[in-house]
Amino acid sequence: MANVTFSGPTLPKDITVYAIAGDNGTLLAVAKKNDIPIPFQCQDGECGSCLVKVTVLGNKTPNAVSMAEKEKVTLSVNGKLDKQTLHKMETYDVPSPFRLACQFIVRDEDILVEFSGEPGVEIDLRRA
Repeated sequence: MANVTFSGPTLPKDITVYAIAGDNGTLLAVAKKNDIPIPFQCQDGECGSCLVKVTVLGNKTPNAVSMAEKEKVTLSVNGKLDKQTLHKMETYDVPSPFRLACQFIVRDEDILVEFSGEPGVEIDLRRA
């Protein structure tokens, strides 16, 4: 089991839900099941509307999750995956902080998922 905490300006407060690790359900499916309003359109990893920032919580070493080529392309086009981050992912199994909720599979680790509520827009972490 994993605790998934969703945070975004469209929520009255952060919401933590339990997800079954490795059930092959995407982060977007977990959000939809729990009425979390992450925006989405294609649900296929090509439009970038479900952009989220994923932060692993706790002291465990983050599990790197393989990323499909279409997600790499979509994140790169949207300026969220540069060559240096891609190299770290592929060489050292370091996970990318930005993911598409429709492609990310929840693993056995507690995570914070931040989203803006606007399709494809990164959450502004500088807000007070």
